[in-house]
Parts: sequence; C-alpha cells; structure tokens
Amino acid sequence: MKTQGTVLTKTFAAAGLAALLATTIAGSAIATETPKIGGTLTYLEQQPHTVLYPPAGGFYPNGGILNQITDKLTYQNPETLAIEPWIAESWEINADYTQFTFKIRPGVTFSDGTPLDAAAVAANFDAFGKGKGERKFPVSEVVNNYDRSEVIDPLTVRFHFKKPSAGFLQGTSVIGSGLVSLSTLNRNFDELGDATLVIGSGPFVATKQVTGKELTLKARTDYNWGPKLLAHQGRPYLDEIRYVIVPEDGVRIGALLSGQADFVRQIQAYDEPQVSARGYQIYAPSTRGINNSVVFRPDNALVADKAVRQALLHATDTQEIVKTLFSDNYPVATSIIASTALGYKDISAKLTHDPKKAAELLDQAGWKLEADGLRRKDGKLLELTAYESPPQPQNKATLQLISQQWGKVGVKFNVLAGDAGSRVQDSLDPQKTPVAPAMVGRADPDVIKSQYHYANRNVLLQTGGVSTKVESFRDETLNALLDGIAAEVDPAKRLKLVEEVQNYVIDQAYAIPIFEEPQVFGGAPYLKGIRFEAVGRPSFYSAWLDR
Repeated sequence: MKTQGTVLTKTFAAAGLAALLATTIAGSAIATETPKIGGTLTYLEQQPHTVLYPPAGGFYPNGGILNQITDKLTYQNPETLAIEPWIAESWEINADYTQFTFKIRPGVTFSDGTPLDAAAVAANFDAFGKGKGERKFPVSEVVNNYDRSEVIDPLTVRFHFKKPSAGFLQGTSVIGSGLVSLSTLNRNFDELGDATLVIGSGPFVATKQVTGKELTLKARTDYNWGPKLLAHQGRPYLDEIRYVIVPEDGVRIGALLSGQADFVRQIQAYDEPQVSARGYQIYAPSTRGINNSVVFRPDNALVADKAVRQALLHATDTQEIVKTLFSDNYPVATSIIASTALGYKDISAKLTHDPKKAAELLDQAGWKLEADGLRRKDGKLLELTAYESPPQPQNKATLQLISQQWGKVGVKFNVLAGDAGSRVQDSLDPQKTPVAPAMVGRADPDVIKSQYHYANRNVLLQTGGVSTKVESFRDETLNALLDGIAAEVDPAKRLKLVEEVQNYVIDQAYAIPIFEEPQVFGGAPYLKGIRFEAVGRPSFYSAWLDR
C-alpha cells in the first residue's frame, strides 16, 4: 500500500449599491500583524451563484461560496501543489490505484451538528461518483472509474474503482468535492440554489440569501479543523461575510476605492492601474488548468476540415489580443494548458500567427476569396458563430478582436451576446455554434480529460451535442489518450500522455489557446490574510480586517 507520505511526493445602480452597503464602514488603522477577530467582510461578486451542489462548483461564483462553507478530505497546497491532510488525517492507496482508504479526523461536525464521519464521506462520494438520477445530481468530472464506497469503521472509509483512477487523490481536494451533510444530499439539485440549505462543515455558514442580490455567511465559532499544516487553526477571524452581486465593473471598482467594499472579484485589466495607484492590492492567482481558448466543433461542416481549423489558428494573433486587452497577469498561451500546470509542454512553435499561411490553407481547402473580401466554396459563405462567455474576462472583446483578425483572411465570424435566451441550447449544437470559448481550472492532468472527453465537458461536442445528425464526429484517438491520463498510475508515463494530448489537440487544430487565465481580485489595504486555493478561488478562513 502507498501511504500518505509517499503519495505527497508524487501527487503532483450605484445609489442602490450605496444603500445596500450602508452598514459597511470604511477605515484604516496602523497595521499590525497580529490578526484581529471580528468584523464583516464585504465581498462584491460580478455574477450571482447558481446551484451549490459541490460538483457544480467549477463556476467561480459558486466556488467562491462553497470554499467557505465546505471542507474537503484533503488540501492541495497552492504553493507546492502537494496533497496534505485535512478532514482525512491519513490515507493509503493500493498499487494499481483502484482502492483509496482514508482515516477521518475525529470530532468534525456539519453546521447542523451531525457528524462528518466515514458514513457521511461515503455518501458524498457515492453521489459524486455515480450521480443521483432521482435528485438530478450529475456525476462529478473529477471522479473517474468510480465503483463504490466501503465504510470500514466509523472513521475509516475505502473507495473502490473499476479501473485505476490516478487523479482521485487530488480530486478529493477540489471545490467539486466539498463535503455536505446527509440532509443536503437528500435534497434535489434545483433546491441547492438556496445557500442556506447547503449544510457543510466549513468555517462559515450561509444564514441569509436574497436570491441574485446578496448572501450572508456567519462564522462558526466552534470550527477547529482547518487543513492540518495551515498556520491558522481554530475559528475564522472574521465574524461575517456579505456577498453582494454587482455586475457593473465600474461600480465594483468605485465601491472598493471608496471604502464601501473590502474585496472584489473580476478586476478587468484596464482597471488594474487605478486600483494599484490608490494603494489597493491586486491578486491574480493562476487557474492552472486549460487556458482561455476558442474551440471548434467538427460536426459542423464549415470546420470539419482540419485545414480550415489550422488556417484559423494561424489567423489568430494572441500577442495582439493580450497586448490590446489584458495585462501582465495574463500570459500569452504557449499550449492548451497553463505553464503552471502539471505536465505543461511549450508548443508555441505550433501556435504562430501567420496570415499568409492561413490564406494558403483556406485556398487549398477550396475556400476562395471573392471581391467582397469574404470566402466562399460552392456558393456557401465561410461564416462562423459563437456566443460570448460572460464569466471569462473580457470575452466579448476578445472574440470581437478575433473576428477582426479572421476577417483579414476572408472569414466572417459573428459574436453573439452571452445573455441571449437561446444561448445555452445553441451552444450545445455544433450546427449553430461551430466555435465556442472555453477554459477550466484544476491543478491536475485530469483537467484535460474534463475539458475534452465526450463523457465530461465535451467542448468539441463529440457525438453531436444536441444536434440531430445521425453520424457525428468522434475522435477515438483523443479519447484513448484522455482515458489514459485518468488511469495511468506511473507518474512519468502519465505526464508523457499529457504531452501527447497537448500536441495532438493543436496538430488537429481543435483549439486555439489564447492566454493563461487568472482570477483577478482587488483588496483593500487593511484586508489581511487572504488565501487562494490552487486554482484561484478565495478562502476567507484566515482573512482579517486591520482597522
């Protein structure tokens, strides 16, 4: 059996806002480095949360809440990426990674007073690994090849897998594996949009929600089970966190700089200088996963030809995009995954901006440039469409700049609003959206499978998405590589597969990586102790207000 010690080395409307915030008093004090207990942190979010079932935590507004109200079996150190003890004191893994046995820390309780014991952990991962059709719980994208749980004793649980699951240990540390009470697991998926119904064991508890507008979290003063190696232990320093939804970038910045807010998410690159100039802190933790990209859906005949996809890749000037729209916190992508990701390989030589080559490839594919500056083939216009993705920074402007770049080689690219009523359905139909923005954060190679595999996020829409085509695109070579990443237990062989996938996706021109996406936050100078998990979601457990 592999013990914990050996695994650690291997796992790798402004007035309205003012009224809403009236109870928040801005102020400053002589800085001290001894944390102060008490106070309310006002946190401005760009978007409201949706459903707080933990596997839905990949949506950053969801994750920013779940990170405060739930704990995980393990903790991924954001600096070293090592997996460390948290709710699990220790663990053992068998030689082929088909059995994982966890010893649960004694004395942990959910906020409703029920024990977080082996039975509760087993129930959580049975739901995450298998889903619950009657509750409409989806299968978690971080749990691969799951078979069943086994409660060995009140504080020991073992998980069995049908095939090796090399990424499972890291998967127990992610936001999608936040542990919730049995009463929460007995609710329906749609009910869990109400944060007050999500009972976790975390340092804060949701006590009041005004849907789409505001959420209040209260500190658990009896909390005493933070990650084992974290310097801070015991109750959170803050008494309360107020989440306020403020979609307008300028209003969030104004509230921060005027002292009406203490911490805000989604500072746009063009706002960073004014925030820094006022002595406020910019935080830009990496998401360490799949880079901000555009992807193609080969079921659409317009992008079924690899030559067309390659042409569009070379027509895209990522340097211009980053220089025009972003800051140094957004490195130009040099692969499909971030340079901070495990298994990263620099393949920038395959991502060159070359309009001449792009034009030649389109000519060779039969798309001829006509007098109006657009390309046609057999009378059909080479016209592509995508919806913007509001959660991604400046995504509309990014896609519009790509549209201009593709227009220079004769390709028409339409960018539709992210709030359109048909967006969700159309985005799953390759016939309507042959192009789509995409990214996902996770500090483990399994993130690549999560993004591209037909059984997970399926961004290429293998098997046709919601399209009615009888015969649909499916790349079994890609799927085999992705399955290999999920199952390979030899670290060196697993990272070799990661390298192969990076090259394969670009050789097939399935994606055009643009930049490494951070999560960018602004914080008041008197806010101390903010931490971020390995893919950029904030943790307020150690945060305190020096005022």
